[in-house]
This record gives sequence, structure tokens and C-alpha cells, in this order.
Amino acid sequence: MLFAYKAVKKDGTHYDGILDAVDKFAVYKELHGQGGIVLEVKEKGTRSVLKSLLSISFGGARMADRIMFAKNLSAMLHAGLPLARALSVLERQMSSKTWAIIFKKLIDDLSRGVSLSVSLASFPKTFSTLFISMVGAGEESGSLVQSLGIVGEELEKSYELRKKVRGAMIYPCIILCVMIAIAILMLVYIIPKLTLTFKEFNTELPLSTRAIISTSDFFAHYYVFIIAGILAIFASAYAFSKTLIGKHVLGQIAIKMPIIGTIVQEINSARTARTLSSLLSSGVEVVAAIKITSDVVQNIHYKEMLSKTADQIQKGMSLESIFRPRTELYPPFVGEMVGVGEETGTLSKTLLEVAVFYENEVAQKTKDMSTVIEPFLMVAIGIGVGFFALAMISPIYSLSNNI
Repeated sequence: MLFAYKAVKKDGTHYDGILDAVDKFAVYKELHGQGGIVLEVKEKGTRSVLKSLLSISFGGARMADRIMFAKNLSAMLHAGLPLARALSVLERQMSSKTWAIIFKKLIDDLSRGVSLSVSLASFPKTFSTLFISMVGAGEESGSLVQSLGIVGEELEKSYELRKKVRGAMIYPCIILCVMIAIAILMLVYIIPKLTLTFKEFNTELPLSTRAIISTSDFFAHYYVFIIAGILAIFASAYAFSKTLIGKHVLGQIAIKMPIIGTIVQEINSARTARTLSSLLSSGVEVVAAIKITSDVVQNIHYKEMLSKTADQIQKGMSLESIFRPRTELYPPFVGEMVGVGEETGTLSKTLLEVAVFYENEVAQKTKDMSTVIEPFLMVAIGIGVGFFALAMISPIYSLSNNI
């Protein structure tokens, strides 16, 4: 729920803003904790269900906006603009309501002496742990410009990689959906009309024709149960995927699946290497960097492996000795390059090279995969059309000959 407030600082300066909180008491508590005296709090409104879903799905703001925020802020700070003025300029560029609330909070916090990283932490759905940690490291080391540039690059590469993978899957999914839709339409509308013709002539039908007619009758009489069953299956699968066992099972299937498994390994290798490289180059210590990276990867097996890695590093083990044996998750090349980076003292640079290598590999393989899938889809469509033609047209020819 959104609340508009007016408050006054200890030095007598009045300020106002908008907070997303559970109730008015939470607003009073938040402002009091910041050292302000609340003058007025009004309920501004509640989030619609659609906005809430979008916030959950897309992290509160579009990835493209977050990339622009990081890169443009880095460029303006590099040009010599003070942080407060740079944020004001960005506020005018990014005019959505979501960002208006964010910038209002950032500028207010900055005027009270709150650091940028602490202020960004108020919006966990928009700014990830990786983003906040790298900004914090940049503030501590005096290299905020470089840290923002690195995090912008990290987000952009991750976004591009995700787009390539999704793009490779869009075409096959569209073709399959169209095929299924056409098959259902034929079973529901076209087959029953042909069935009436066959029944009038009372002729014996081939097995393939009888199979299609039976399927059509089943769809026509039980379509409500079929739809309910499909929805129940999807709902059960979704609920299962959210459980710990489901995450382990689906994660293992993704890793072991032919062709797809190799791409999954390379995607996670690229993401792990780039995230670690970005964090280490920003001055984040190794243990903290690994823990943050475990939040970035999606597959639970990679999350658990990286969480254990952080504990093992604290016990004095090297990264190479941890990555090298885990060839079921990371290709041997990752362990070898990590070892080279540790030996030469260029771990951040070496990890970046690993990330670029696997990003290129994934881009090429996803492109090749769509090229390979296309002829298989054409063959499947041809088989389906041919089967239907033989099953439904051959009895018509038989009837014509009998007449």
C-alpha cells in the first residue's frame, strides 16, 4: 500500500514523499527511524493485482530501465556531475511511476546523508543484491563510477544472453502451438461433419479413420474435463516446481537433458564467471562475491554448490580445488581457468574471459538449435498432415468408387 507523507527534519527542514508500507504505523516507524518528525500521512492507494504481478515477474522495473539507470548514472558521474544532480537528470529521463517513487526516495535519502547503496536496498525488487553490493563496494573504494559501469555491463550481458535463449525457443513454441490449435479445430469442427457422411453410407472404415473419429468424439463430449485436466496438470507442475524437491528434480533434468543440458551448463558457467568477475573487480571480497553469485544463478544445484563453496573458501580451500571436481555442473575448462587466474593473480580478468567464451558458445548453439529444430518441425507437420489426409480422404475415395 502506498502512503504520501509530510515530515520535518531535526534542523527544521520540511520534506515529503511516498512510501510503500503495510500500514500507517509502518510509515511512522520508518520515518522515525530516519530521524524525522511525521506531520501527516495519507493513504495514496493500493497496487492493482496486475501491477503486483508485474512487480513480481519483472523485479519491480524493466531490465532495460535498470541497465539505463546504471550506465547513464555512471556516465554522468564520470562527466563530473554531483550524484544528486545526476539522479535529478535521470528522474526526468525515466518518467514511469515506478521510477518516480524510486528517485524520490533516492534523492531524499541522499539529502539526509544516506549512502546510495543503502538507499537502493529499499527497493529489493528493482535492485538485486549484486547491484547493491557492487555500488556499496564502489562507494567504499571511491570508484563508484567504475562500479556502476561494470554493473551496467553485467546486466546488459545477462539480458542479451537471456534474450538469445528465449529467441531460439520462440519459433518452435509458436509452431507447436499453431499445430495443436489447428488439430483441435479439425477434431472439433471438421471431423464431426465428415463422420456424419460416413455414417449415412454405413461403410466399414479403416483403423486410422476410426481412431481419428473416436478422438474427435472424445473431444466433443468431454472437452470441459479435458480443459480442466490440462489446467490441473499445469497447476500441479507449477506447484511442484516451487517445492524444494521439485526444484532439485527439474534442475537435475535440465542438466542431464541431451543438447539442452550442455547449454544449461554453459549459461550457468557464463553467469557465474561474469558475476564473480564483476564483483571481484569492484573490490568485493571472494566469500561475499560467491554468496552473491549463488543468488544470481537460477538452478538450485548451482545455488547449493556455490553456497558450499563460500564455506569452503573460508576454511582455506582454493577456488580451483572446488570447481575442478564439479564437472557435472561446470565444464573442466572453468576449473582450469580459475586455477590459472589464482596462480597469476588475475582471477577477475580470467573469469571475464571465461564468461565471454561461454556467452559466445551459448549464442552460437542457440542459433544452431533453432536451425536444426526447423526441419524436424516441418517433418512432424508433414507426417501429421499426411496421416490426416490418408485417414479421412481414403474413405471418401472408397465411397466414390462404390457409388
